[in-house]
Amino acid sequence: MTTVLDRANELRAGKLPHAMLADLLSGLPTQDPQLLLGPSVGEDAAVIDFDAASGRLLVVKSDPITFATDQIGFYAVNICANDLAVTGATPRFFLPTVLLPAGVADFGMARAIFDQIGQACRSLGIVVAGGHSEVTPSVSQPVVSGAMLGEALRTQYVRSGGCQVGDAVLLAGAVPIEGTSIIAREMRNHLLDDGWDAAELDEAANYLFSPGISVLEPALAAARAGLVTAMHDPTEGGLATGIVELAMASGTGMEIDIDRIPIPDLSRRLCAAFDLDPMGTLASGALLATAPPVHVDALLQLWETIGCPARVIGRVVPAKQGLSALQDGRRISFPTFAVDEITKLWA
Repeated sequence: MTTVLDRANELRAGKLPHAMLADLLSGLPTQDPQLLLGPSVGEDAAVIDFDAASGRLLVVKSDPITFATDQIGFYAVNICANDLAVTGATPRFFLPTVLLPAGVADFGMARAIFDQIGQACRSLGIVVAGGHSEVTPSVSQPVVSGAMLGEALRTQYVRSGGCQVGDAVLLAGAVPIEGTSIIAREMRNHLLDDGWDAAELDEAANYLFSPGISVLEPALAAARAGLVTAMHDPTEGGLATGIVELAMASGTGMEIDIDRIPIPDLSRRLCAAFDLDPMGTLASGALLATAPPVHVDALLQLWETIGCPARVIGRVVPAKQGLSALQDGRRISFPTFAVDEITKLWA
């Protein structure tokens, strides 16, 4: 009989497989009346009730940045902030752990990362409350792992597992914004050698900031308006994996129209240069949400007023129908990815 420990030898770079993660989580102590939302596949953060009388909830998230090296401090802050925002929580405090590679790290590297963290936190109104830093031979490139704390009103708390059959599935933003920026930043010299235009690569690299990887504003706006049943921040594994996680968290199926998913031409061409599927490439900068049909127009209008383009890309169906996709008017198998497509850059 194969056990989880036996299967550990088969693991590839990236997230643990969903089934394995669920198995591992089942052995952890996660039951407490104050823990309103604990660890499970598809959920973005933990929700804890420390003070029932106040009506406020503590929301906590931790996440490492391991793919990016350039602007890693900016990524670390925004990725954690996104995961709090999709629960309806306002990010408040950040505690980064900064690991620098021995034999490579210098003061300039440390200064740059700390400056990035500070600038990103100031722009979002977040305070650095603590953390840890060290130089270690255990990493070959900088790694920043952050823990972020925020607060949400009990009446505005949202979870990935809130999808209801009949809901519309919406996507705010485009994909893969984060992946596009990383490709342009990490593979710039290679792309220049292949004849890519420097100005075009500058534009792609700047996707990190414009349109940007933060979904804080549209997520909080949707939660406060009470228009969504669920939200999720698709990151590693791309939009396709985010949809899988949303379905798993809610115990539903999904029917997705791939032709309705916005993929910028520049993103599509950069992915093609390395044989990456945009649907499975790092997708921070996009926001997945579900909403009852009666709320869809109001939600789209709300996002339009804050300059966040969005569209309906599918619908929530019963679990027995599973995940399916439509493309060019045909029903196809839903795309799945064992690991994020971005890993092909370093294969």
